Formats: sequence, C-alpha cells, structure tokens
Amino acid sequence: MARAGLRFFLLLLAVLMLSARPVLAQSILRDAETEALLQDMMDPLSVAAGLQPGQVRVHLLGDPSINAFVAGSQDVYVFSGLIETADSAEEVQGVLAHELGHIMGGHAIRVNDGAKTASNISLLSLLLGAAAIAAGGGEAGMGIMMAGQQAALGKFLAFTRVQESTADAAGVQYLSTAGISGRGSLAFFKKLQNLEFRYGIKQDDDQAYGRTHPMSGDRIQALRDDYMVDPAWDKPADPDIERRFQRVKAKLSGFVSEPERTLRKYPASDTSIPARYARAYAWHKSAYPAKALAEVEGLLAIDSQDPYFLELEGQILLESGRPAEAIPPLRKAVANSRSQPLISALLGHALIATEDPANFAEAEKVLKTAVALDNQNPFAWYQLGIVYANKGDQARAALASAERYQLQGGQAALALRNAEVAMQGLPEGSPDWIRAQDISLVARAEVERTRKRR
Repeated sequence: MARAGLRFFLLLLAVLMLSARPVLAQSILRDAETEALLQDMMDPLSVAAGLQPGQVRVHLLGDPSINAFVAGSQDVYVFSGLIETADSAEEVQGVLAHELGHIMGGHAIRVNDGAKTASNISLLSLLLGAAAIAAGGGEAGMGIMMAGQQAALGKFLAFTRVQESTADAAGVQYLSTAGISGRGSLAFFKKLQNLEFRYGIKQDDDQAYGRTHPMSGDRIQALRDDYMVDPAWDKPADPDIERRFQRVKAKLSGFVSEPERTLRKYPASDTSIPARYARAYAWHKSAYPAKALAEVEGLLAIDSQDPYFLELEGQILLESGRPAEAIPPLRKAVANSRSQPLISALLGHALIATEDPANFAEAEKVLKTAVALDNQNPFAWYQLGIVYANKGDQARAALASAERYQLQGGQAALALRNAEVAMQGLPEGSPDWIRAQDISLVARAEVERTRKRR
C-alpha cells in the first residue's frame, strides 16, 4: 500500500516538473544585450496586462529544451532552446504573452489546488483498496488503488489543461492590446505541432486524457480564430525589435552551440552583423582570439560606438590574458551603455586582473555602481570582495562574500559565517552592518531548515 501511494506521488511530481523545472537546476545566462532585449519585448505585454514596465522580468536559462515557465512570482524563465528555435521576435513574444497569462491567473500558486484535489482522490482509493484487501479481496483492492491513482492523475492533468487554455486566451488579449500581431504566436505553435508529429505524438482525442496541455491542433485552431480577426493581425513587426532579436539569437547560438556547428550555420561569406557576432563567439570558444577579434573589428567598422560590440572586444581581450588592453573598450562600453551593471562588472574584473594597484580605486568605483544597479550578480560581489581585501577592509570583504554566497544557492553556511565576520568589524547600526544582519538572519534560518531535513 505504501508503494502504491509513493508511486502516485512521484508520478504527480513528474507532471508538476513538466510545467516548472527547478530554476536552480538550470544555468542562468546573463548578458546585458539579451536581457535588455527580452525586457523590451516583455514590457508592452506587461502594460497591456495592467502592470508597470519592468514589473515582470525575463530570465534566460542555458537549456536546449524548447520551453518557458513561471514559478510562483512575476518572473518568466525562457530556455535558450526556445530562442534558437524561434525565427522571429514575435514568436518569442507569443510565448511571453502566454506565460504572462499564467502569472496574471496565479496558476503557479493555484497548482496546489489541483494537486490537493488529485491527492484526495488518491487517498480515498488507497483507503477503499486497503479495506477490500483486509476483507480478503486482494486483487480487487489493488484494482481500486490503481484505478484511483489513474483517476487522480487524470483529474490533475485536466486541471493543468484548463490553466493552459486560460493562458492561451489571456495571451491573445495581451498581444492584441499591445498591438503585436499573433502571427508569431501561431507560427510557434505550429513548430511545436511539427515536433509532436516528428516524435510520433498522436493528435487524436484518445490521447488528450494523458496530456498536461491541450492538443496542439486544437490550440492552433482556437488561436487562429482569435488572431485573424484581431486588428493587429496584419500589423508589421517592430523592425528595431526584430533586428535586435536576430543579433541576440546569433550571439546566443555562438555562445551555446559547438563552434563547428556555428561556423557551418554562419559561413565567412555572410558578413551581416548576426553572422559576425556568432563567429566571434565561435572563434573565441575555440581559442582563436585573433580570428574572434577580426570579427569584432568588422562589427566595430559598422558601428564603433555600439556598447555591446565594445563589450565583446573587451571580453575577448580579457579572457585571452590581455586585461590591460581590455580596459579601453570596456570603459567606452560602460560609458556608452550608461553604466550597464554587467558591463561595469566586466570592466571591474579587467582592472583587477591587471594586478596593478593603481587600477583598484577605479575597480572599486565601477563595481560598487554595478552592485548598486544589480545586486543579483555573484561575480560582481566576488570582484568587489577582492578590492576590499586588497585595501585591508576585511569586514566589507566578508560582507561582499556573504552577498555572493547568499546568491549562489546551497551556500547558506558560508553566507552566515561571512555575515557574522562582517558584523563584528562594521559599526553597529550602519547600513552595511544592517545588511550583514539581514543576510545572517536569512542564512541562519536556511541552515536550520537544512539541519532539520537531515
């Protein structure tokens, strides 16, 4: 009986994981240009839903799956495989609109309601089955248990299908209000349907019972009926967003794909910005810095002021062991991007990597700006800790380490230890002391929870 209950729980857990894989199990990819684009793609949809720009944030995960999800907050997680598969920015915006529908519907929170109903069915079947077994009907009892588990799973899957259909409808509304055509959304759903055909997933009604999502064919038909009557259907795509998307898509391909694949996809005969971007990353990954820099030179010949081209030049020089040469383009990139925090952190790294004490004051300045604008960057905190340690400020070095360990996950004990060291060396009641105390309280609670679980 215990095994039967556990089997259902694991099966139900597997279904839950289809819609929301653990964020910590994935690698979050941070890139200034990509994050700016995704936010600019998301903001008009957020406004259409009655939210403020920037209220819903988009995060990119390094995973080849064609997927996106929300996880109980106003954050959307998009897999790199989805960006690679999409042919246009409008296709991705269709996905973002759908995920926004999940957020506005509170689906990640309400999933517990569906799980509770399914669990009640499963528990009832276990009790009835146990009673039958106790009465001597072993086979009948096991049959009741198995039927109950199947009914419970079916109930939960029906619940998730309703949520998906609701998110589809909400996505249509947000795209329409934002004046974005549904052509991209429809095209992306057709891609998903083609993948289902390729992998032999049947589309008939007999298969609908065991699905977390409605059948793709039904979704496409419903979406087509809604999109084609919408005034935005024939509206041209935003050319600037589309141009930026093609750059980011190529950049991402060069970063995550094997260099050989990237170089086949973007041959040297293609001198467009996306192609040069992709090849620069491919050559850099292959440890050919001269070839990578040659591609960057081609990009800078097109626009010598582009902060992301300058950032890439600095990154290649820095990671090729030439930090002093990386500083001028990175300084210019920081200035031209208005102190974009990820680029500022890279400049701070280059300044420290020169091992020249004369550069440490500038490194401290740019890194403090970086963490003030974006305190979710563990690497920036690590670099800032080096600066503090170099100047003998061990208390603030420990505070920077506490910030870093708190962000990295699974490092609560180290976060707690460093926060306590920081509190001992900082003036009591000062802003830094209060911050160290906050980290200490959160980390201590996490350490205690971990201890109890063991």
